[in-house]
Amino acid sequence: MQVTFLGTSSGVPTRARNVSSVAIRIPQRSELWLLDCGEGTQHQFMKSALRLSQLKRVFITHMHGDHVFGLPGLLASIGLSGNSSGIDLYGPNPLESYLEGVFRNTSSRIGYPMKFHGVEEAAINENLLLEDDDFSVRCTPLKHRVPAYAFRIDQKPRKGRFDIQLAKNLGIPPGPIYGALKRGEKVLLADGRTINGKDLCGPDRQGNSIVYCTDTIFTESAVKLAQGADLLIHESTYSHKDAEMAYQRQHSTSTMAAQTASEAGVGQLVLTHLSPRYNNASNTTPNDLLSEAKAIFPNTILAKDFLTINLKNK
Repeated sequence: MQVTFLGTSSGVPTRARNVSSVAIRIPQRSELWLLDCGEGTQHQFMKSALRLSQLKRVFITHMHGDHVFGLPGLLASIGLSGNSSGIDLYGPNPLESYLEGVFRNTSSRIGYPMKFHGVEEAAINENLLLEDDDFSVRCTPLKHRVPAYAFRIDQKPRKGRFDIQLAKNLGIPPGPIYGALKRGEKVLLADGRTINGKDLCGPDRQGNSIVYCTDTIFTESAVKLAQGADLLIHESTYSHKDAEMAYQRQHSTSTMAAQTASEAGVGQLVLTHLSPRYNNASNTTPNDLLSEAKAIFPNTILAKDFLTINLKNK
């Protein structure tokens, strides 16, 4: 999976950072998924190599403006382009009425199907939110001033690598037969032999996993959801020295994000949703927040707009 940060600021955009949005390119599909959609997200798409026409699913963590104000415009633009087969939207229950109200009052016509999926029930009952042949998605409640949810995307195990050389050594001619063998099927050859494709494939390869966690103070539910994930994207609105403000406003510090990563045993932590108060001209800079987090969880990096992370195949 490929992860691209389209916005990494909290509350308001800055000259260097737009507000929250993360795009995920789904492997082996012409498909994008979007996590949050702050104001200006469609402009960020145009500055990137991503294609808005490939957007299939949108996941909204909560209804604060810096996470949803960009969604009506983005969806309307996709409608004007006329090249979408449909988009599924997942988020808090008010998401549907919010979008319907905007479209109704602006006389906007969306010329493709949109399907809304509330996340509250799946989050509370720990049920799968989404599952298809290749992926599953779960969510969990967070602790914020309004209902907020974290999402986990898991890529299902894939078939082991097909040993082409072994197939050739066995005298199996290349062609459609190889496709069946790659799928682990049994194939009857012209010479009467039956070949089990599983014997020509290595062990199943584990898929990658991504957890997106914003906005929240430290909570055990996030730790539970993130257990063993390859990548944890976690808000880091405040420095540890501003922890009192973080608690008042129900946001995480850099150390809360690192604590979540450490307790969950994730592979890598990415800090995002940084307060504009921290910049290179202030007493505390984004790199200071990074240092605070790395003191607890060394494999931490700092997100910036248009940062792209490619999760390696296992």
